[in-house]
Amino acid sequence: MVLVFGFIFLVMLTGLLSFILFQLKYSAQRLAWNESFYIAEAGVDYYQWCLNNGVGDSCSVQKDYFDPAGNLVGKFSLDVIPTTSCGELIQREIISTGWTDKFPEIKRKVSVLYARTSIAKYSYILNNNVYIGSDQEIRGPYHSNGGVRMDGENQSTVSSAQQDWICTSSFGCSSCPLSAGCWTQGTNCVCPGVFTTTLNSNPDLFNFPVPPFDFTGITIDLAQMKTMAQSSGVYLSPSTDINSQGKGYHLKFKNNGTFEVWLITKLSSTSAYSLEEDWHYDYFTITSEYLYNTYSIPSACSVIFVEDNLWPEGEIKGKVAVASANLINPSLDTDVVLANNIDYTTLDGPDGLTLIGERNVLIGPQSPDQMELRGIFVAQKGRFSRNHYPGNIRQKLEIYGSIVSNGRVGTQWISGSTIISGYLKRESYFDANLIYNPPSFTPYISPEFKIINWEEVQ
Repeated sequence: MVLVFGFIFLVMLTGLLSFILFQLKYSAQRLAWNESFYIAEAGVDYYQWCLNNGVGDSCSVQKDYFDPAGNLVGKFSLDVIPTTSCGELIQREIISTGWTDKFPEIKRKVSVLYARTSIAKYSYILNNNVYIGSDQEIRGPYHSNGGVRMDGENQSTVSSAQQDWICTSSFGCSSCPLSAGCWTQGTNCVCPGVFTTTLNSNPDLFNFPVPPFDFTGITIDLAQMKTMAQSSGVYLSPSTDINSQGKGYHLKFKNNGTFEVWLITKLSSTSAYSLEEDWHYDYFTITSEYLYNTYSIPSACSVIFVEDNLWPEGEIKGKVAVASANLINPSLDTDVVLANNIDYTTLDGPDGLTLIGERNVLIGPQSPDQMELRGIFVAQKGRFSRNHYPGNIRQKLEIYGSIVSNGRVGTQWISGSTIISGYLKRESYFDANLIYNPPSFTPYISPEFKIINWEEVQ
C-alpha cells in the first residue's frame, strides 16, 4: 500500500511540478514578449534621436538594449526604408525588431513613419497685414506676421504675431470699428491682432499674439533648385537666349506626365493698379507664342527651373517642384502669372505641386470666370494677388493648397461697399496630403522629424 500510494503521490507531484514549470516558462515567455515590444520601441526612439541630430545614416542598425541598472536585456535591429527626391530626404519608414537574450526567438516589430511638417499645414502664411473679406471661406490654419481683419468664414485657427496693429482705410477702417474691439489713438485706428466685424468668423479660433513665422527660415534655396534642375531635372535658360523676342515661358502640363514648353514672343498690356506699383500696365496676356519643346517630368528628381517669367497651367501628374527666378542678373526678379487652371490628375495624394516665384505669383487679367488652383504657391520676395483691372470681375476662385506670401494678399478690390474688380466668391482649402509628403524643395515648418504613423507589424 505504501508503494502504491507513494507511486500515485509521485505521479501527482510530477504532474504538479510540470504544470508549475510550464506556467513559469509561459510567464517568462509572456514577460519576454512584452519586453520585446518595449525594446522595439526603444529602437524607434533611438533612430528618432539619430534623425533629429543629423546622424541617421551612421547610426547602428543593431544595438544592445540595457535596463536602468546596466544589465543587458536584449537587442533591437532596424530596417530603414527612405523616401528621397532630388537628394532630399522626404520620409523614412523605420521597422524596429526587438527581442530578449533569454528568448531570442520571440520577436516583435514596430513600423514607424517619420517625416517633417511642411508649410502645407497652413492655408496661408503671410508676412504682412491682411483683410479677409466677408465672401471668403478659409478651411485650414491661417497665419500672418501682421494684423488680420477676418471678416470671412474660418474653420480653423487664425493667428497673428501682433498684439495690436494700425488698421487703415485700405483694410476697411476709414471709420474705426469700435464695436469690433478697436480703439482710436490720435488719428490712428488701433485694432487687436485678429479681429472681425461680421458674424461669419469664429473668434474662438483667433489666436494672438503668437511667435512670428520665420520667413527667412523658409526661403527656398533657388540656386540649389537650379543646380538640381540642370543635372537631374529640366532647366530652361532665359527665353532671349533662344529668341531675341523672348518674353518668358508658357508651361502646359498634361495628364500623362509630360509638359509642353511654349516660348512667348509677344504680350499685350492691361491697365492695372496695385498698392505696390500704383497705376501701371501689366504685360500678362499672351498674344504670340510657339511650341519650343515637350518634356517628360523626370521621375528621379521632379524639379523644373525657369530662368525667366513663367505662365503655368494644366494637370499635374506626380509631385513636381517648379521655380521661376533669374539668378544670372541679381537686379532682375521674375514673376509667375496664373492665367488658367492648375489641377491634379488624382486627388488622393500621389500628385502635388510646389510653385515658387522669385518675386510675385499673380493671377492675370485673362483668368477664367471659375478658377481652380491646386498646389503650394510661394511668392518669395513679393506677393500672391490679383491686381485691380477696372471692370474685370470674375465669379469664383477656389484654391486647394497653401499660399505663402511675403507681401499682402488680395484677389478682390472694393470701392466703398461695391466690388469693382477680382473674384466675387473665394474659397481656400489646405491639402492634407502634402503636409508630410510634399514635392521636393518645399519648405518645412520645423527641421525635426516626427512620428506621423505607428503600427505593430508581423
